[in-house]
Amino acid sequence: MPIQWFPGHMHATRKALTQRIALIDVVIELLDARLPGSSANPMLAELTGGKPGLKVLNKQDLADPACTAQWLAHYNAQQRTRAIALDASQAAPARALIAACRALAPHRGKAGKPMRVLICGIPNVGKSTLINTLAGRRKAPTGDEPGITKLEQRIVLADDFYLWDTPGMLWPRIIVEQSGYNLAASGAVGRNAYDEQEVALELLETLRRRYPQQVRTRFKLQEDIGAWRAEEILQAIGRQRGTLLGGGQVNLQKAAEIVLNDFRGGVLGRITLETPEEYALWLAEGRAKDALRAERKQARQKKGKNALASPDFDRLEGEQE
Repeated sequence: MPIQWFPGHMHATRKALTQRIALIDVVIELLDARLPGSSANPMLAELTGGKPGLKVLNKQDLADPACTAQWLAHYNAQQRTRAIALDASQAAPARALIAACRALAPHRGKAGKPMRVLICGIPNVGKSTLINTLAGRRKAPTGDEPGITKLEQRIVLADDFYLWDTPGMLWPRIIVEQSGYNLAASGAVGRNAYDEQEVALELLETLRRRYPQQVRTRFKLQEDIGAWRAEEILQAIGRQRGTLLGGGQVNLQKAAEIVLNDFRGGVLGRITLETPEEYALWLAEGRAKDALRAERKQARQKKGKNALASPDFDRLEGEQE
């Protein structure tokens, strides 16, 4: 089932971002290095009006280094865009983004012209941790649940460098189905918006194809899982971890929670769920399905209007009166 999550405070965030952007020089978008395409907000280009952008692949210490290099090359090839990778908890790499912002807007940061930067990203991507690292003190609340930051705030990082923090924001409708699963697996989506077993199975299917040995090592599975179905892997993990019900039946809910928590905590190893090429295919498929859905909706609306205007409909209405 497609995953969607856009609670009320995200509408307010979008409105605030639209109002703020006219006064901004550079937009930093914090991405999850394990799912850079899925964690990039497709509304951002429209909302920011083509402002110079810095893509920060956060949590690089949890991601596959080879895939991170591919994503950096992908974003650095785009106009008015730079990309760097870092771990938000490390002060030295985090400082690199200030230099990157200055390179994107060299006319700012001078006397009387402070650099004005907006930082945004999906929920639970590590934005508040990064801000606290940059500021050298606790300026933003942090936690492992999406939606911790609820209000926009301005943070002065230097006399000539202002940073506006915004609450984590997704987008009203996720058209790439696999992105919904990847976002849920990462913890960017509220728990009430998805089924944990379904998300864990989708995650295990990806891991089976891309990182089977890491799954075997973490969960002490003796057999090659390359040809297994995701359901079989989840069952094996549940038995290995002792999540059993009466009669030796596996508690799949508990097993799913173990898989998701291990992925989010990085204990499975350095993993990336998508490459630029894979995401491009998913996006093309999602756009095609979305266009078809829009055509069908338009056809239904047209059919409904024609029915209302037909003589038979008028006759039936008269008979009911």
